[in-house]
Amino acid sequence: MTEIRTQNKADGGELPRAYEPQAVEGRIYDFWVKGGYFTPEIDKGKQPFTLIMPPPNVTGELHMGHALTIALEDMMVRWHRMRGEPTLYLPGSDHAGIATQVVVERMLSADGITRHDLGRERFVERVWEWVDQYGSRIYEQIKRIGASCDWSRTAFTLDEAPSRAVRTTFVNLHKKGLIYRGERITNWCPRCHTALSDLEVKYGEESGNLYHIRYELEDGDGDALTVATTRPETLLGDTAVAVNPQDERHSAYIGKRVRLPVLGRMLPVIGDEAVELGFGTGALKVTPGHDPTDFEIGQRHGLPVVSVMNLDGTLNAEAGPYEGQGVAEARGNVVEQLRAEGLLADVVPYNHSVGHCDRCDDIVEPIVTKQWYVRMEPLARPARDAVANGDTRIIPERFAKVYFNWMDNIRDWCISRQLWWGHRVPVWHCQACGEAIVEYEDPDECGACGSGDLERDPDVLDTWFSSALWTHSTLGWPERTEDLEYFYPTSVMETGYDILFFWVARMMMMGIENMGAEPFHTVYLHGLVLDPEGVKMSKTRGNVLDPLELIDMYGADALRFALTIGTSPGNNQRLNEQKLEASRNFANKLWNAARFVMGNLRDGATPDDWHMPPKPAHRQDRWIVSRLNRTAAAVDRHMEEHQYGEAQRLIQDFFWHEYADWYIEMAKIRLRAGDATPLSYLAYALERSVRMLHPFMPFVTEEIWQRLADYAPPAEGTPETLMMAEYPRGDAAHYDDEAEGEIGTVMEIVRAIRNLRAEFRIQQHQRLEAIVEAPRMREIAGAESDAIKTLARVDPLTLEVNGAQAAANDSVSVALREGTITVPMAGLVDWEGERERLRGEMGSIDKNRERLARRLSDDNFLSKAPDDVVERERQRLADVEERRGRVEEILARLGG
Repeated sequence: MTEIRTQNKADGGELPRAYEPQAVEGRIYDFWVKGGYFTPEIDKGKQPFTLIMPPPNVTGELHMGHALTIALEDMMVRWHRMRGEPTLYLPGSDHAGIATQVVVERMLSADGITRHDLGRERFVERVWEWVDQYGSRIYEQIKRIGASCDWSRTAFTLDEAPSRAVRTTFVNLHKKGLIYRGERITNWCPRCHTALSDLEVKYGEESGNLYHIRYELEDGDGDALTVATTRPETLLGDTAVAVNPQDERHSAYIGKRVRLPVLGRMLPVIGDEAVELGFGTGALKVTPGHDPTDFEIGQRHGLPVVSVMNLDGTLNAEAGPYEGQGVAEARGNVVEQLRAEGLLADVVPYNHSVGHCDRCDDIVEPIVTKQWYVRMEPLARPARDAVANGDTRIIPERFAKVYFNWMDNIRDWCISRQLWWGHRVPVWHCQACGEAIVEYEDPDECGACGSGDLERDPDVLDTWFSSALWTHSTLGWPERTEDLEYFYPTSVMETGYDILFFWVARMMMMGIENMGAEPFHTVYLHGLVLDPEGVKMSKTRGNVLDPLELIDMYGADALRFALTIGTSPGNNQRLNEQKLEASRNFANKLWNAARFVMGNLRDGATPDDWHMPPKPAHRQDRWIVSRLNRTAAAVDRHMEEHQYGEAQRLIQDFFWHEYADWYIEMAKIRLRAGDATPLSYLAYALERSVRMLHPFMPFVTEEIWQRLADYAPPAEGTPETLMMAEYPRGDAAHYDDEAEGEIGTVMEIVRAIRNLRAEFRIQQHQRLEAIVEAPRMREIAGAESDAIKTLARVDPLTLEVNGAQAAANDSVSVALREGTITVPMAGLVDWEGERERLRGEMGSIDKNRERLARRLSDDNFLSKAPDDVVERERQRLADVEERRGRVEEILARLGG
């Protein structure tokens, strides 16, 4: 703190006129890091808060998903840290098997070489060289958002400890019979030459054709079953034709045989309910070697598996005359042969979803290959029970149903990948007897036959396998480290709802399997960040927003605030320029309020007890202290309930619309009159406000808090940094219903007069007369007349008068909760002109109202329009109705 305050004094001690994030953020972050404030101390007498960062890919660059994740996680972390809990926010990165290998292979390709030219060992060395050079780039970008991670505990999935955890888990599961090797259909990338997880396959709509092909019956005198397919080239691997037993058109064919076009072999016609009655012709060609659904049908009916494709995407000898051809070439040739033989019944244009490799963008081919699998059902049961029993809570709760559905229908997990970069499968194959050796240490000989001729399995493990261990491998497991004993189970796992299956569920299973306890007590799922039009961001669409560029433009605090204010867990949100500008404006509002307070503290006598001032006497001071404490209590409650967006909204409303717009403006009047009493409460409320805001806007609040100490020395024992200060929780002893009601009346009077001025377009410099009618309002208005006169620009303010006399004098009256405000308008308003203008506005309002009502009663619009569009139209109608009521009320006053 001494260092940062020395810098402040070197700047002249005064806050610059405008908040400049670029001049603050780097300096503040360095101050935090050098102070070691991100590193928690283990205190066995306290319950820790632990959050393990979802590891970004080592190849990654910061995107909006990362920015939202870090903003939410750091908000939670800072809040818990300020509550006095030992708080660990552990950062790390993922080796990203396919992505990293593709990056390095492209670099090699630019030099005219391949990984095979280097060989496995040298290639892996080259990848490590790349990681050493570029792997920390994502960390530097994360720091720019303000993530308060314990960088001394940074983890990498290929580090020694996580690697030991991976091997231990694999061997343990294998010894339990939960890992096996088998031949099943997988997503295969011909370019990357590896199996892919479902998450590594991206789907997109493509224009194609639906080919209707005749499969002639063996004894049908020309009779045939017509199948519909988007991939006619795969018919070369067909082993059956399936129909739904409930389909009256085709059920009679079950048990008969048809002739496979092109190759001529006979295929059985089988009945299976997996065949969709409404798709195509109702008959399905069954190709177990090249379609996941067909593979399952084949397993149920004992069909042979015929693979007609090589791993490089070309056709093999099973394809007969088309051997050696690529998919596109073979498709064209097969279609021509079908047409020539009269077996092509129809070709219909058809848009369908096609899977591509997420890394190289090649089309993914479903191919049967030999892979390593984890048997999931025994692992899924306790992980399901942990959520069902409430040991782990999923937020929002609606995703628990999705979680249960996946767990109840779980399939075995393909964990092997045909890559060179990653965790090598810890299996050695004996070349003498074929035994597979799976042990915790590298074997020297075969335990079955004693041979030393061992060859290690060439595959590596799916990246998600090591990620599934992340909550405990990062803390030292399988060693029983002090970190593991203290920080496990972790507190919250915050991530996107789109990886609930691929990662969260697997962490649940592996955490319970390895540690005997669920890995976290809460799963907080956020939605996607969409572009201003509500479209998912992607490079191909060109609608990607770069968070680093936005930080340069608006500052990290503004980006964090824009991403999180008003949001709800699990819901998508749009990010636009208006939200960013509004958040930057709020940061500036906070800064300007702080400048005003500090300027007055410098010029006046700073009270010694400002950080805990005595019980206030003046109603304005009583009001702000009461509102501050009520807000703090409500914010704390929302934070406990994980309603972070609502907590932010409450703080913003309090600071901007109560503290800055009302209390500061009222305090100015008293300060000008020589009353220094507000100084204590100005400083107190400002300091408590920046404490509340710190988890959301850490940089600007730390800067203000540090500079405030130059003018108002903190109490003894105050920490060196705001991030370690106690978070305000609100104290009901400071609630003051009377003061809140009385200042509420003052605000109501001022707003009523301001609204009249705006409605009748009276210039701000024009002073108005105001008449207050009602005993209680007159009493409050009298006591707060200086504030009302100044804030409403009223002179004179009359407190007692006969209502009838006032009304006869070209006046406008406004009914308030406890009385009436009357404003004489003689000479200020063209009454007939105003009536004419308002009648014209009413006509426009009614047209707009009718249009919106008609649209919202249109069932076609309601069924097809996105939910957010429908909700926006409803809000527009509500706004129109509100404005109509206001205009109607004004016209009634004007007799029009």
